[in-house]
Amino acid sequence: MNITGSVAFVTGGNRGLGARLVTELLARGAEKVYVGARDTGSVAPDAAADPRVRVVALDVTDDASVAAAAKAAPDVTLLVNNAGVLGFGSVLDGDLDVFERDMRTNYLGALRVARAFLPALRRASGGATIVNVLTLIALAPMGPMAGYSASKAAAHSMTQALRAAVAADGIAVVGAYPGGIDTDMLVGVEAAKADPATVAARILTAVAAGDPVVWPDDASAGAGAVYVTDPAALERMLAG
Repeated sequence: MNITGSVAFVTGGNRGLGARLVTELLARGAEKVYVGARDTGSVAPDAAADPRVRVVALDVTDDASVAAAAKAAPDVTLLVNNAGVLGFGSVLDGDLDVFERDMRTNYLGALRVARAFLPALRRASGGATIVNVLTLIALAPMGPMAGYSASKAAAHSMTQALRAAVAADGIAVVGAYPGGIDTDMLVGVEAAKADPATVAARILTAVAAGDPVVWPDDASAGAGAVYVTDPAALERMLAG
């Protein structure tokens, strides 16, 4: 897909990786970028001031909010499902309410948005693309993030099902599997973290190349190579 001239919608585009994706889309010549956010006032002023940017209120867990966002952006050709939440907790004693929140947002929210924007994406001349921002630990869980891992595993499975379901419509579906990213979501977590600008750039490079899967940072690329050859080895690696 050609990013130049595209009309993109980025959920959770007000901060973290989402904000970097917006910046990168604008730098690559997107014609218009809709920035979806629950709090529209939290969008960076420099991004909101760009004449190509449209800020749209969006709560991915709410049917009416998603429907209104899709109605406000009828010309989208590139949908980036980036909005997400992360709760900590182990599989044995994690708070189930937190696990349910992660599932509602990270899995059902992404699916709800994809469904709502399908009419616009089907109208796109020259094809369209959906990017689901997942995570490496969608493929093998990390113990302290068991609920989050499960929600992203569900989103990973949905991504595969969606790819097959919309192929005949000329819509590509890209799954992005980053490792840890240096954003507010992981504040306080002591681990190697990728630069969100690098992750955003590599995701959009994969979109432009038509790649269905992208490992958008060095850590995820290494772990992804392990997963491709021996999924059980990745499970053992992340469990440790």
